[in-house]
Amino acid sequence: MRFSLLTQAICGAVTVSALGIPDLEERQAKLVDLSMFQGHTFPLLSPEQAAAEAGQNNSNFKPETVSRPNAAQVKVQAAGSCANPAVRYEWRNLSDAHKAAYIKAAKCLFGKPGQTGLTGATNRQFDMQAIHQHMTSIIHNVGQFLPWHRYYLHTYERLLREECGYTGPMTWWDETKDAGHFNTAPMFTESYFGHAPLKTSDNKGTCITSGAFANTELDIGPGQGNTKHCLSRAVDEGLSKSITNSFISSCNSHDNFTDMWKCSYTGPHAYGHDAVGAVMSDVDTSPGDPIFFLHHAFIDRNWRIWQNADKNGRLYQINGYTTQSPPYKTTTLDYTLSSMNIRPDATVRDVMDTEGGYLCYKYDY
Repeated sequence: MRFSLLTQAICGAVTVSALGIPDLEERQAKLVDLSMFQGHTFPLLSPEQAAAEAGQNNSNFKPETVSRPNAAQVKVQAAGSCANPAVRYEWRNLSDAHKAAYIKAAKCLFGKPGQTGLTGATNRQFDMQAIHQHMTSIIHNVGQFLPWHRYYLHTYERLLREECGYTGPMTWWDETKDAGHFNTAPMFTESYFGHAPLKTSDNKGTCITSGAFANTELDIGPGQGNTKHCLSRAVDEGLSKSITNSFISSCNSHDNFTDMWKCSYTGPHAYGHDAVGAVMSDVDTSPGDPIFFLHHAFIDRNWRIWQNADKNGRLYQINGYTTQSPPYKTTTLDYTLSSMNIRPDATVRDVMDTEGGYLCYKYDY
């Protein structure tokens, strides 16, 4: 009887201890105050408002202001070498070998010396983050928002391939498949991007201590500042659940570029950033989280779907202003896209067709 009582007591103690482990781990997790990102997050358009405005000319769009290539330019573009466009595969459709190789290359950029000379840009990954911070006001909420980020993804791809030896397919994240459960999305694992903890009840994020980018310290940001902070996430499933195909369809229902990109910018694009949270929610320096590039490939893919729905009318359709405030100048196909010498400059015209020669890729769906 004594042995039985002793055994029960020990087992009970072990059980209580085991039950307490998650709470202990939670207490030991390094939390960050999300107030450091306040004022730098993306504005949000509700899915309901997007649906209500679907198909409407909400921006007083004037077709005569649209910049399109002339016949000679189209001929030159068509002569570009893109006979066999590369396929960008959704993360789930990559082989395990390609997933591992992609992560290895993305991690490799953190070990390559920075070359831009920008503050905090001590490696190639931080070069990418720094130019995004430096150019924030002319690449967000402007007519060249989508073209510049398409060019930016191309710049990132060239770094992965030319400096880190990546030879596999580029990838993207179909966030609609994980709407409402971002924190269990298949890339957020110990083997890949590390976990994506939920935002805590007291509005805190969590430093990432798992995966390829565990314990990464960032010197760039938040915002336009440069204060050392950890790579952190703070998933908000209340936001992630809104990233649905119907939301994308509402934005893509517009028949003009201006209304489409504005809906995308404050819609699925903004929700994706803010739903991952913490570093990803920072307009200026969100590329500090490598998941940024899969997210923006998702946004680029959505734009490509819009273009493909009416190639004659949309493939080279560009409009909007090049700045967020006066004096305004219209965004045209001749607008220069810069990566501050990481790659040669390009023009908006160069990136409008993903199979036009300068670029040569398509999405798996």
